[in-house]
Amino acid sequence: MTDEAGHSVLDDTSSNAGKWILLALAVVYIAGSLYFLFDLRGRITALSGEQDASKAQIADLGKRIQSADAQNETLARQIGLTKKELVSRASELQRQQQAAEARLSEEQKQQIGQVSGEVANVKTDVGGVKTDVASTKSDLEATRAKLESTIGDLGLQSGLIAKTRTDLDVLKHRGDRNYYEFTLVRGAKAQPVATVSLALKKTDPKRGKFTLDVTSDDKTIEKKDRNVSEPIQFYSGRDRLLYELVVWSIDKKKATGYLSTPKGAPVPITAGF
Repeated sequence: MTDEAGHSVLDDTSSNAGKWILLALAVVYIAGSLYFLFDLRGRITALSGEQDASKAQIADLGKRIQSADAQNETLARQIGLTKKELVSRASELQRQQQAAEARLSEEQKQQIGQVSGEVANVKTDVGGVKTDVASTKSDLEATRAKLESTIGDLGLQSGLIAKTRTDLDVLKHRGDRNYYEFTLVRGAKAQPVATVSLALKKTDPKRGKFTLDVTSDDKTIEKKDRNVSEPIQFYSGRDRLLYELVVWSIDKKKATGYLSTPKGAPVPITAGF
């Protein structure tokens, strides 16, 4: 099919369609380009904002770093001053400690000297006391050896026995009994001793034996062949009190000893002992 100019209608139609296609493509391209440009601009704007925020953060961090540096410098200065003060204080404390140690050492020396003197005095006193104690112990042992208790001739336990005048003085000071010292002459008449009478009949110095008569309550009892330092026992008085006599020495003519009576026994009016 052709027109009056000799062109075909099909060719015109094809030409118009191609133009519209090109126009559509151009529109799409332009639209795409515009979208890309807008999107790119948005991204750039966002990146710029982020960059500004980063710059702000970096600036704030820088300020913080500067502040921290300033604080570090201040702290460093403070630490430096503290170190100096500590060194000075330590030196002062060391000096005081040395002075205190020296003073304490001197006081200890003085106290040790004083204590040593006191200990020496105490040792001297203790030595004296030990000597006194030893002497007293020796005296007590000697007295104990002399003052013995034994069984009397009646089979009864006697009190302590004095074998010398010194022992008799010790017994007298004890004060638990009455003591009367006597010296009897062989063959003489009966001698009053306390509330009884004693008469020496016989002596045997070699054997240490003697015989005497004891008169008590109007009765005479013969104590025959008794030994020196042997307790001779008998009862006397209304209450039947136990009397003891001891002869500690004899010779051919006399006998010496003592008579002991209980504290409650009658006391002679003329007690010469």
